[in-house]
Amino acid sequence: MGYPHASHPKEEVVLSKHFGDAGARTFDGWVKRGGYEALRKALALSRDEVVEVVKASGLRGRGGAGFPTGLKWSFMPKEVTKPHYLVCNADESEPGTFKDREILRWTPHQLIEGCAIAAHAIGAQRIYVYVRGEFTAEYRILQAAVDEAYRGGALGGDVLGSGRRIDLVVHRGAGAYICGEETAMMNSIEGRRGNPRIKPPFPAQAGLWASPTTINNVETLSAVPHIIAKGAEWYRSLCRGNPKSTGTKLFSVCGHVQKPGNYEVVMGTPMRELVYDMAGGMRPGRTLKAVIPGGSSVPMLSAAEIEDCPLDYEGVAAKGSMLGSGGMIVMDDSTDLVYQVMRLARFYAHESCAQCTQCREGTAWTTRILERILAGEGKPSDLDLLLDLADNMTGKTICVLSDSCAAPVVSAIAKFRGEFEAYLSRARKPALAQV
Repeated sequence: MGYPHASHPKEEVVLSKHFGDAGARTFDGWVKRGGYEALRKALALSRDEVVEVVKASGLRGRGGAGFPTGLKWSFMPKEVTKPHYLVCNADESEPGTFKDREILRWTPHQLIEGCAIAAHAIGAQRIYVYVRGEFTAEYRILQAAVDEAYRGGALGGDVLGSGRRIDLVVHRGAGAYICGEETAMMNSIEGRRGNPRIKPPFPAQAGLWASPTTINNVETLSAVPHIIAKGAEWYRSLCRGNPKSTGTKLFSVCGHVQKPGNYEVVMGTPMRELVYDMAGGMRPGRTLKAVIPGGSSVPMLSAAEIEDCPLDYEGVAAKGSMLGSGGMIVMDDSTDLVYQVMRLARFYAHESCAQCTQCREGTAWTTRILERILAGEGKPSDLDLLLDLADNMTGKTICVLSDSCAAPVVSAIAKFRGEFEAYLSRARKPALAQV
């Protein structure tokens, strides 16, 4: 394919319509495909009118939190007594997630247009797109598109002849997972260490340089031009049964499936349909064991739990997990879940900013205990110790990185306890050298 997007008849193609189409990358190419008409339409509306359209659409944050986008925009002060800022989170570092990268790669003007509409809606004159440092090709493509947008009048001092000034800065990260957290991202943009901030104050009150700021994900902002162009009712109609979760969602399906890739589906599509019908199911001779549905930081689901699980915020939450970023990690019956959980814990221990004791110590201890179990040196009390650690790591830190380490550990012990006990009883051979 050349890029991780697998077209399937059951997909609802909105955001991914032009994935693989190199002509859509250019300003002229985007305009030929109807681009920037939504921005022109939005500029003819007041700030409040744009916010109300997005509110009515039901669009929710696609970066993981699922917070209503229009409501978030409405928190920005009406009076612009201090500079207002929009930050686009393109620091896609969540393991298992690779959807935002494809938007940057194939349709950068879709994102730029969404950013400009959002900036108009919140009264911002400056946008920062914070791009993951490892996205070298995507950074070059996006920066070239921004330069074109300035030349074409979609950015700058007189956006599309409206008299409105909107500037966009592409800011490169330096490879820190923690900078995907919105307040750590703001610190990084300001040139400070990427440590999360205590809230309140919230970004809409005091964000970048203590000024009102809104932070949205790449996928969220890329949906905005389509909502403005086709209307809130059209977007709300894109759902399968749950009016609280509307529109389409990009899912990055990876792991033990025959057709890994990005799939765009209507909210509420059954998880089983995505895993088996679209992504091709398991490899020959294998059966499904577990799925992490929303990126590595959410609880895993067993094979039985995905059978009747709709892919929307409430449906996945009802199964005890989260839709998150839509990074779906699929594991078949060949998977050593103890080993995989250890790898996740090791990742979070490495990426902790070390600001909070529960996270700094808890992620490291969790990793060491799991390594000890895998080395055949575990103790019967280790499972209770891991659960106690997880309890002390959850909901007690400035950001949720600590919670993200605890979630897969707790869910794996709850649903696959026998695999841990096999190591503890020495019924299973060590998977690691002695630690």
